[in-house]
Amino acid sequence: MTLDSQNDAAASAPAESPVERTLIDLTEPRDGVPFVIDTERGLARAAEALAAGTGPASVDAERASGFRYGQRAFLVQIRREGAGTWLIDPEAFNGLESINEALSGVEWILHAATQDLPCLAEQGMTPDALFDTELAARIAGLPKVGLAAVVEHFLGLRLAKEHSAADWSKRPLPEPWLRYAALDVEVLDELREDLIELLTQQGKLDFALEEFEAIRTAPLPGPREDPWRRTSGIHTIKDRRQLATVRELWEEREHLAQKRDVAPGKLLPDAAIVVAAKAMPSSVPELLKTHGFSGRAAKTEAARWVSAIQTAKRLRSLPPLTVPNNAPPPPRVWADRNVEAARRLNTAKQRVAAAAAKLNMPTENLLQPDTIRRLAWTPPASVTPESIEEALRERGAREWQIKITSPIITVAFLDPDPLPEKD
Repeated sequence: MTLDSQNDAAASAPAESPVERTLIDLTEPRDGVPFVIDTERGLARAAEALAAGTGPASVDAERASGFRYGQRAFLVQIRREGAGTWLIDPEAFNGLESINEALSGVEWILHAATQDLPCLAEQGMTPDALFDTELAARIAGLPKVGLAAVVEHFLGLRLAKEHSAADWSKRPLPEPWLRYAALDVEVLDELREDLIELLTQQGKLDFALEEFEAIRTAPLPGPREDPWRRTSGIHTIKDRRQLATVRELWEEREHLAQKRDVAPGKLLPDAAIVVAAKAMPSSVPELLKTHGFSGRAAKTEAARWVSAIQTAKRLRSLPPLTVPNNAPPPPRVWADRNVEAARRLNTAKQRVAAAAAKLNMPTENLLQPDTIRRLAWTPPASVTPESIEEALRERGAREWQIKITSPIITVAFLDPDPLPEKD
């Protein structure tokens, strides 16, 4: 059923409670399944149509996480009133700047925008205004905020998600996948209207708009420092030479994955890197006999992995087992190391959580727990409403968050509750 026919059915159906409402499968885009744009002529037509459309533009992107190297987009979906839905293959072009220009000054609607904005930016696409339906649903207090759940809540539609983890680098893309991709942007405009209405009723629309703008203007994430330290299972490594081996194997795998344009884990799982680092084999036969060393490229590239292990064996400068950071210690040790900080944290955390519950939103959307922890461990030298406001601002809190939480935190820090008695 298309969205238009579903709306007609809903208008003529008797009112039902949310529990009794029968969900309707949304299976067909209202304009049919679009062709994929992969020519310059087609891209020019898409840009012209989108520029002539009206209202906000619904935008989505599909990646091939777990299949290809990196997080680039392999399909971009855009729908705008008066322009219809367009499916664009970014691999066919050297950027989508013409689409970005066509949408100049237009609000973009995305669901979970932080997931798609980086790969869209790689294509030269950045919004001038943003509405995030996932974040809006969080702030509105919806119990489930995935796109399918939000669509069910507001529209009474069942939106299939069976292709969300598909290999979108596949060419040609199967027709069922294209239907799924078109439907993902079919509903965003209507969701936006319903969420604006709900947030306005709750007095939280301004909160959401400020959050959207913070996301839109945030710098794109840069490269991680020592990304190899995120290898799954690395916490079991207790020897610096073995840790260096993890690094050498990780970096060699990364180089090969980028060269072949394949997800690193497809070549060699993290678990294989860890077992090889612990075993430190000296030859290909020894490596291949190592229990747990497996993967698509475990045998075919065995010489490469042994070479990386040998490099680690020869290193004179070894990485430290741990790296210093400015994060506070785990809260479980605060009572023993700094009882006043523990009292501040316990009091502020509970009161901020109570304020979030009163606003019917997750605590982390009112204020990030890490912000509370850092502030409780290292508060301003003089705790005043002004100093707490400034400290929150320095840590990235938005003005609406500061307005609500700074008085709570100020009072909690000045007069913290006693810690609960230990059993």
